[in-house]
Amino acid sequence: MTQTAIPFLFMRGGTSRGPYMNRADLPQDLEALAEVLIALVGSGHPLNIDGIGGGAAVTTKVAMLSKSEDPWADVDYFFAQVSVEDKLVDFKPTCGNILSGVGPAAIEMGLVDARDDQTPVNIHAVNTGAKVAALVQTPGGQVLYDGDARIDGVPGSAAPVALQFMETVGGATGAFLPTGNLVDVIDGIEVTCMDVAMPMVIARAESFGLTGYETAAELDDNRAFFERMEAVRLKAGLMMGLGDVSKSVTPKFGLVSPARSGGTISTRYFMPWNTHPTMAVTGAQCLASCVLTPGTVAEAALPNACPAPIVLEHPSGQIDVLVDFENSDTGFKIKSAGLVRTARKLAAGEVFIPSGIWSGNAT
Repeated sequence: MTQTAIPFLFMRGGTSRGPYMNRADLPQDLEALAEVLIALVGSGHPLNIDGIGGGAAVTTKVAMLSKSEDPWADVDYFFAQVSVEDKLVDFKPTCGNILSGVGPAAIEMGLVDARDDQTPVNIHAVNTGAKVAALVQTPGGQVLYDGDARIDGVPGSAAPVALQFMETVGGATGAFLPTGNLVDVIDGIEVTCMDVAMPMVIARAESFGLTGYETAAELDDNRAFFERMEAVRLKAGLMMGLGDVSKSVTPKFGLVSPARSGGTISTRYFMPWNTHPTMAVTGAQCLASCVLTPGTVAEAALPNACPAPIVLEHPSGQIDVLVDFENSDTGFKIKSAGLVRTARKLAAGEVFIPSGIWSGNAT
């Protein structure tokens, strides 16, 4: 045998796409696992021509699932971000868009038993420790993918997957504000460093001489901006206790500007070496939390309602985040965030990698 076969589901989760796999079907050693995922995705070529990646950061993501030993959770979700060209794998972050497909995939894999009508799936995001309650449509005990829910960045409509994110504060750094400050100044740029669902460095677009309404393509072409942003991100990573982040996708970077299409605020999100075509689910929670927190670079008027509906404008439309929070004499506290996404199963079968890279788990 010259190749090793590995079972997989190929799914769209939110505005991302990639293979969903059983963790038991992959190497347990992380170095060996990274080599397998690099080969599987085809990292090392801009088109991922020798793998199943799609030539963009939103299509070189991998979800690995297993039954959870956490008494609260049904399934453990272990995420990997594989680079398009650099043959790198980052196991530090999680991905909320890919997480949108975890509930349906767990049912399809037999890790969770489907109920009639709707199936709740409690998910432990292994990379960050977050807990996420998903509600999957399962009429007749089968995952439903057709429906009327629409999300910007994905054509058509599909069945809704409701997500409620809990215990997302400080997952990577141990603190809501990892530097201890609402605002830091790095290279003359005011930023807020925040860790909610995803550690982020957030700045006003105008601080970089931008409007904040540029398209993703326009921003990607502005390499002078990226060089300046990356310098700020690297210094922020050290200040946030993340160490040398030159080869890590975290912390992510975000820009904010006043809303212009009826939302709460306009945003741009970076992955971090190119611009997200829409918005990451985890990034949306962090940005929404930044909007709600008094004294940050993104502070807006606190709404009377709680949970608070926050609408983030992004390059392809909008994303709605419902944030449950407390603002009392003891300080501001994020409790949870809810979103509705969609997912769709695209393919199922086996993906092959050269046996010289990995010959499979011994049975």
